[in-house]
Amino acid sequence: MVRAAAVATGATAVAGVVWGTGIERFLFTVRAHEVRVLPAGSPALTVLHLSDAHMAPWQRRKQEWIARIAEEIQPDLIVNTGDNLGHADGLARIRTAFAPLRGVPGLFVHGSNDVIGPSARNPLRYFRGPSERSRAAEQLDTRAMDAFFTDDLGWMDLNNAAASVEVAGVRIDAFGISDAHRDWDDLDALPGALAALHPHHLLGRPRPSDLTLGVTHAPYRRVLDRFVDLGADLVLAGHTHGGQVRVPFSSRALVANCDIPLDQARGLSPWAHGGRTVPLNVSAGLGHSIYAPVRFGCRPEVSVLTLRAVDSA
Repeated sequence: MVRAAAVATGATAVAGVVWGTGIERFLFTVRAHEVRVLPAGSPALTVLHLSDAHMAPWQRRKQEWIARIAEEIQPDLIVNTGDNLGHADGLARIRTAFAPLRGVPGLFVHGSNDVIGPSARNPLRYFRGPSERSRAAEQLDTRAMDAFFTDDLGWMDLNNAAASVEVAGVRIDAFGISDAHRDWDDLDALPGALAALHPHHLLGRPRPSDLTLGVTHAPYRRVLDRFVDLGADLVLAGHTHGGQVRVPFSSRALVANCDIPLDQARGLSPWAHGGRTVPLNVSAGLGHSIYAPVRFGCRPEVSVLTLRAVDSA
């Protein structure tokens, strides 16, 4: 009986590994949300939130799915929360996957895997807390990637910066930071960057934007709190992979690789700070490190957020 139980346990474990490495990591999906954050009378906007593609040159199924879904959704705005590259030669596939988004207004920030390549890690260390910073990582061609995003696609760089964009008549002020997991963020630069968007604020005139959007790769608490203080109406983040391996049907991730509460490591949830509560969307992302090719109980995803007007009442 004990032997039978051991055999059954072993078979279940093998089946889980086969599912996670050979099947689920290719089951790309769309996670849809509706968020009421626009002023009364505003038209609805469709936001495509991309994150954590971790693209490697041989990942053609992922590339083809992204390109196809981008054409099908026809978003009004793209928000890319980083970690696009999973290999030094991944940019060519990113170019192909994102090509249908050319001309759609977009915003992006960096994750660490937009600057340095991935490295092998012991997955059990994630249970101790956020992963350590590798000292011998391969440098990626960040400049070429950024040039593709800004010059070819027409997106705006929000790394420790702010920008303003008009989408379907809705004026959006957006600000963001570079990867907080690597301590590349400069939160102190954001107030000045926001003020520079509309210098007439200094004269006491009302804020002209209809929506203020905060964008970060890694959703650390200190970042989210500061974003709320800076007036964000909606915050978008990635980095966590939704835990990447989850207990099926559980609302909590096992790990998040940052200090966000585990039940907020994937999807839309409220973030409260300083008397304000704003919607936070954490994308579980599309990929994984090439050194940890698995997804279990956590399909790779893009988020589609339909932004609607608040009730006139």
